[in-house]
Amino acid sequence: MDAPDRTTLADAWPIFGLRVRTERLELRLPTDDEILALIDVAKAGIHAPEEMPFGVAFTDPPSPEFEQGFVQHHWSIRGNWTPEAWQLNLGVFHDGSPMGSQSIHGKQFAIYRTVDTGSWLGAAYQGQGFGKEMRTAVLAFAFDGLGARYAESGAFTDNDRSNAVSRALGYEENGRSELAPRGEPRPTINWRMSAEAWRSRERPPVTIEGLDACRVLFGA
Repeated sequence: MDAPDRTTLADAWPIFGLRVRTERLELRLPTDDEILALIDVAKAGIHAPEEMPFGVAFTDPPSPEFEQGFVQHHWSIRGNWTPEAWQLNLGVFHDGSPMGSQSIHGKQFAIYRTVDTGSWLGAAYQGQGFGKEMRTAVLAFAFDGLGARYAESGAFTDNDRSNAVSRALGYEENGRSELAPRGEPRPTINWRMSAEAWRSRERPPVTIEGLDACRVLFGA
């Protein structure tokens, strides 16, 4: 009697089979072992200690609180996922090696067709166009894969690199707000792109694999 096929992660949670690929990058849901590898990338440095480019100061805690919080964040996102409120934290890989994370969030996506994105990139990989390439990948996933109407993002006014990526990709400013990751409010720029703006210019090729198997989990 033949033994039954072994259940894979992608069988149990189809999002593990999702792949978004650009010319140089592969974005996918990291396994637990890959989460640990991403921790090492983050610990090697993302930003100067006196800076804080993120709305949540997740890089500030010392070890082992940093590692515990990093793992718990990824686990909680998986465990709390619903089609009505989801957050996809994709690991970003270059030649098989992890280099950062690109997230995309959706609330009541079936109704509003709007996503929000965020990212971080290891310092060793910055300044090489990877930030723009990984954002392009997740925008293609949102607009061409999920059928989003709008994509939103935000950055502190002094985060020149993030704001430059948003401008270069064709976002429009969508107001100002404030965040206080270290207890003091700082001004941010809100950005928004429509599906029409996304399709108004030629974009680099992006391939998406495995979406049909998990589309219902996104409320798409």
